[in-house]
Amino acid sequence: MMKIEQKITPFLWFDSQAEEAAEFYTSIFSNSKISHVSRYGEAGKEHHCREPGSAMVVAFELDGQEFTALNGGPMFQFTEAISFQIDCKSQEEVDHFWNHLSAGGPVEAQQCGWLRDKFGVSWQVVPSILGELLGDPDPEKSGRAMEAMMGMKKLDIAALKRAHEG
Repeated sequence: MMKIEQKITPFLWFDSQAEEAAEFYTSIFSNSKISHVSRYGEAGKEHHCREPGSAMVVAFELDGQEFTALNGGPMFQFTEAISFQIDCKSQEEVDHFWNHLSAGGPVEAQQCGWLRDKFGVSWQVVPSILGELLGDPDPEKSGRAMEAMMGMKKLDIAALKRAHEG
């Protein structure tokens, strides 16, 4: 199978956890791997202040999607303004991604299918059917589904369907 070149690659700035994060993420998603790690050397040490041999840039794939991670220092932090949405076909998938990605992350950041992982990256763990339920032309059905979703942390497909049906 021929690989399609990806034009846009998400680039994640970490303080010093890029390699650890890439290992964590690739352990959760199937069809995933660390493609390449570039390491800091002696050259430029007076500017980058990193130990020679420590990871500088980590290229990795999650389910075939390419990402790049940089250990660039503490000056930039992740916010919920950017998140990665995971399309889940089943409750089993929702549970898998939610349980693994939320491990070690702040509980207070969990709501309506959103979570922040232990590195500060935000994820939306979303069942595929959610758009259909929320987009139902019957405003009562879609409203009940929306209200149910707003009261959840991890999304529960069966509960969303029950609320939708009334």
